[in-house]
Amino acid sequence: MALSHFPPSADPAEVSDHLRRFGYAIVDGVADSATMDRLEAEAMPFIEASDAGRDEYDGRYTRRTGALVARCPTARELVMHPVAVGVVSEFLSHVSAVQLHLTQIITVEPGETRQKLHRDEMAFDFFPFGADYHVQCNTMWALTDFTAENGATHILAGTSGVDDERSLRMLDAQAEMRRGSVLFYEGKVLHGAGANTSGGVRRGVNITYAAGWVRQEENQYLACPPEIARTLNDDLLRMMGYTQGAFALGYVGDQTDPLAALRGGTAKAKTIGVVAEFNENAREFVTDIDDLGG
Repeated sequence: MALSHFPPSADPAEVSDHLRRFGYAIVDGVADSATMDRLEAEAMPFIEASDAGRDEYDGRYTRRTGALVARCPTARELVMHPVAVGVVSEFLSHVSAVQLHLTQIITVEPGETRQKLHRDEMAFDFFPFGADYHVQCNTMWALTDFTAENGATHILAGTSGVDDERSLRMLDAQAEMRRGSVLFYEGKVLHGAGANTSGGVRRGVNITYAAGWVRQEENQYLACPPEIARTLNDDLLRMMGYTQGAFALGYVGDQTDPLAALRGGTAKAKTIGVVAEFNENAREFVTDIDDLGG
């Protein structure tokens, strides 16, 4: 089974629709070689200092290197890349705010075995979200070519909302892609890293986004210290979580906007769209009560 690929010029809505229907989408050639070279150079000291995994799930020959916003300036470009943000915003358009969930370079070294298939939503304490309600959207950028031999990600397309017993009977394919391409996949689809039977590493940049009201997998406020955060632009900071995640979620102290608090201000937090919807629902509720003679 061959997985579907899109050009970098594809409409984000088209990519999002495929992602919603099949659980994944691959967009080719999004980042150029110079960008990936810079990121790799920035990350290598931290990759080399990263320990291998704790068990077979993490990968005993797999290194996971996080805190990319603080450590690697080029990673910030990927986090806010228009293709990624466009698709993610379409896919998670049902939530009030989207936030950065995880930044991690995954280095799969020769000799690594195939990772156990899993669904990333399990991170939320195995909460049973509805089959049609998504709380996260993941990207995996190819920092090296992804091939069947070096451990390209296995995807069981169409397994979102399907129980494990039936899912495991569905077709399995690997997300083979060239360096600079990006795999989108959502939190319900069964997937896992492949075995690396080659002589080289498979390295991918895992940048994940989530609904603003769930806890982030990687704590962005500690992974990126305030002294670095204050040097970043507002759009990136909002994506990292320096905004309200939903109505009345995430303000500081006396209802101060988190971005204002980071910069030493006292402006009140606002979620205008959510407040407007809340007020409209409240009016409808009162009208319903009046109709009942309350």
